[in-house]
Amino acid sequence: MIYPASDLLKRLPTQFFSELVSTVQRYKQEGFDVINLGQGNPDLPTPFHIVEALKNAASDPRHHKYSPFQGYQELKQAVSDYYLREYNVTIDPDTEVAILPGTKTGLVELSQCLLNPNDTVLVPDPGYPDYISGVKMAEANMIPMPLVEANDFLPDYLALPKEAHAAKLMFLNYPNNPTGAKATPHFFEETVQFATQHNIAVCHDFAYHTIQFDGEQAPSFLQTPGAKEVGIEMLTLSKAYNMAGWRIGFAVGNKDIIEKLELIQDHLYVSIFGAVQMAAVAALTSSQSATKALTATYEKRRNVLIDALSAIGWEVTKPSGTFFCWLKVPDGYTSESFSRYLLDSAKVMVAPGNGFGDYGEGYVRVALLDSDTRLIEAAKRIEATKIFNSTTTVNA
Repeated sequence: MIYPASDLLKRLPTQFFSELVSTVQRYKQEGFDVINLGQGNPDLPTPFHIVEALKNAASDPRHHKYSPFQGYQELKQAVSDYYLREYNVTIDPDTEVAILPGTKTGLVELSQCLLNPNDTVLVPDPGYPDYISGVKMAEANMIPMPLVEANDFLPDYLALPKEAHAAKLMFLNYPNNPTGAKATPHFFEETVQFATQHNIAVCHDFAYHTIQFDGEQAPSFLQTPGAKEVGIEMLTLSKAYNMAGWRIGFAVGNKDIIEKLELIQDHLYVSIFGAVQMAAVAALTSSQSATKALTATYEKRRNVLIDALSAIGWEVTKPSGTFFCWLKVPDGYTSESFSRYLLDSAKVMVAPGNGFGDYGEGYVRVALLDSDTRLIEAAKRIEATKIFNSTTTVNA
């Protein structure tokens, strides 16, 4: 029997990352050694002390029962303490923290909490594709906020159409996926001013909060005066602590939005395995040396890859943060045709920029999620295609 899909399922966009995974798997099954730089799946293990915290907590009978629907107070307090320590931001653990089964979930849920059919939402373009998933579920309308190199990949609020002033929700993400760009305190001040003027709720996706390079710390949106009055910040443990498969994150900020997120989660989930929550407490409250070392690893990989690609004649710019590089495609190619060319000719997978929005056309996203050796090998394979007509050899 074949059963018709609901209208909601029909509205959902194609899962961009799922298609990338399928393509790589198909090539590998055919026996090809594919260097997969298209996905954002961390390649290094979770720090030992976090794994040990999980093991210890898993033996506690308390965690063999249902966890509190809205998460353990220990974790909410750890989140509050983390924000005070790292950003000098005071967070009320009782009213300003929502525990999430991964921030991807929270980002999709947020549209269900705040939007009705035909409401307007502002989304970065290019941007993380799953912002769109929640918007489609809510039957809302999107207005793209172009992120262009001339404006340091920051939205220009003055250039948005007047219809944007009626928006109920705005998504932001810095350090930025896919561009690797950084935000400035001044930009966040402009954001608070714009959101306050037009009564727009702001969601800052702070997924790469620890991964900013060249000695800089990424600013939290909540450090901005007035930020908690207009929005929230979502922070995942996936990137900073290599806990992508653990599905744990949180939202902090505006009490009203946090309350709505917790309400919808009461209906969708019975919280998160308590041992995972205790491991998250260990991640947030223990030494951050492993996280700092991880950022240093990504910065080294960035330098290795950018130097190698520059050596073969690809004009590239170093990202300020995240574990992605946002690279222009050569003349005569689209994002998709160039990505397909690299896969077919060099067995190197990159993500076509148009998968992140219309303004992503002309770019590809390359992840720093493999060893220095493999990154150099990827550059050598690309050099061998002679697409950049370089006579310089990449050093091993």
